[in-house]
Amino acid sequence: MVKVREHHPQDEVDQIDIQAWVATLIERYPIEADAAADITHACEFASDALKQDFDPDRLWSDAAGCFKTALEMAEILADLSLDSTGMQAAILYRAVREKRISIDKVRSEFGAEVAGLIDRVLRMAVASTLNNAHGGTVFGHGGGQQAKKIREMLVSIIDDIRVPLIKIAERTCAIRAVKNDSREKRIRVAREIFDIYAPLAHRLGLGNIKWKLEDLSFRYLQPEDYASVASLLAEKRRDRQAYI
Repeated sequence: MVKVREHHPQDEVDQIDIQAWVATLIERYPIEADAAADITHACEFASDALKQDFDPDRLWSDAAGCFKTALEMAEILADLSLDSTGMQAAILYRAVREKRISIDKVRSEFGAEVAGLIDRVLRMAVASTLNNAHGGTVFGHGGGQQAKKIREMLVSIIDDIRVPLIKIAERTCAIRAVKNDSREKRIRVAREIFDIYAPLAHRLGLGNIKWKLEDLSFRYLQPEDYASVASLLAEKRRDRQAYI
């Protein structure tokens, strides 16, 4: 089954050490010095914004959690070899979505391309409001037809491959993070991902991410079946280990 989250390097006051995180990213992936500097700048900008006063009604999670999500998104996208502009947009996305930073401020600080990517990723969130999270079964005809229409709509409006990649990375972080949320929220997020973003990942050729999204969604949509499959896999793993 799927590993849920990774830990990030901490400094002496238990804050995320941005320099250490970027250094680790460079070790893992072929990132140029200029790109690393751009990514560091976006991290510092987002971190500062998330420390400012906020409206709790807009908050997805605590500020530290939001920043960790930004870094997790960047890690997913680095593994997909996204360019530094896309990485900057991903790192800043949560802060913009929660209105900690305005699009205009991003445009002024990082340029029109980064701001444009964030704006188009925000527009993809319309799927969350259009998808019927409570209607029918997981494989129900009505929900399936609706999800298909939404997927077709999203594909038709995508004019930059980086946009769905950033959104899929964000939804991957979302499904990882709902473990301790209410059952209603877990099901709502899982259904959206199962119906919309796992198939979209498949359509974009992201087989490994598609598999992870389906696996994590299955955990919340069909918990008893998931537990049964996980138990069978664990038993087979123990048998293989004993045999070896």
